[in-house]
Amino acid sequence: MAVDTHGAPVEGRDDGAPSRSVGSPALTAVRRLAGRTRSAVPSGVVERLASLWRLVVSTVAACLRYRVTGLAAEAAFFAVLSVPPLIFALAGAVGYVSAGFSDTRLDDVRGTVVDLAGTFLTDSAVDRVIMPTLSEVLQGGRFDVISVGFVLALWSGSRALNVFVDTITIMHGLGGVRGIVATRALSFGLYVLAMVTGAISIPLVVAGPDLVRRWLPERLELLMTLYWPIVVIVCVCFLATLYHVSVPARTRWRVNLPGAVFSLAAWVGGSWVLRWFLTVTAAESRSIYGPLAAPIAVLLWLYVLALAVLIGAAVNASCAAREA
Repeated sequence: MAVDTHGAPVEGRDDGAPSRSVGSPALTAVRRLAGRTRSAVPSGVVERLASLWRLVVSTVAACLRYRVTGLAAEAAFFAVLSVPPLIFALAGAVGYVSAGFSDTRLDDVRGTVVDLAGTFLTDSAVDRVIMPTLSEVLQGGRFDVISVGFVLALWSGSRALNVFVDTITIMHGLGGVRGIVATRALSFGLYVLAMVTGAISIPLVVAGPDLVRRWLPERLELLMTLYWPIVVIVCVCFLATLYHVSVPARTRWRVNLPGAVFSLAAWVGGSWVLRWFLTVTAAESRSIYGPLAAPIAVLLWLYVLALAVLIGAAVNASCAAREA
């Protein structure tokens, strides 16, 4: 019989026999079960989950490192300042496009836009901001409004877009790489392109599939099933292009698609949550901030938009770092 260091006998153990603990059969069974479980899960799934986790950790770290909430607040603030001159310019430009519409179709467009805006904004924001603005936009084109509006809009509007370009660059860790003049020229060009595109596409996009279906011939009915998928694809491509041109270090365009998809989904979901929160908290409210409810709602909505765009930029930065 074997003895320990103090000379006491150790039961269940003979000299020359291999050491074996009392619980070894159970431990062996657990190890075998764990091994079978690991072998049952495909190695590709484990690698994808690990890669996704590293992407999440890297994105969160970038957001904390570059103060994503502060950058989003800055972008939302300048976006609010650019809204009046932007509307002032679009009021004259979009009017030329809608001038060929009948009064009935203009009423349909107006009602569709109000319903769509009511999905994301509160009733007070729709009544005090959206409806008066929409009426001004659909009245008709005016060259004097366009000329004066462009002078104001090109400065403040490009300033807001300049903040987005600059903050996206910061989220990639490349702040200051591109010069001030180059950044402002890029934001100016993007803003002019957005103005031209918006004047053409806004009356069509905001009309909605039901309204467009009534305008098109019956033989084109099949195209209506692709309305919202096309809208989503165009929005994702626009965001991916914005990410692509904003970063000084050129990457493949497809690398920006994950951030663009996340940004669009986060903005839509965040807008719905924001509308629900404002509706619940503002119900039966007699606060002194009542007259400011609509501007505050618009500011918060733009903040959600900016936050989604910047987090999407962090996602793209993490994806680009993995492929580097």
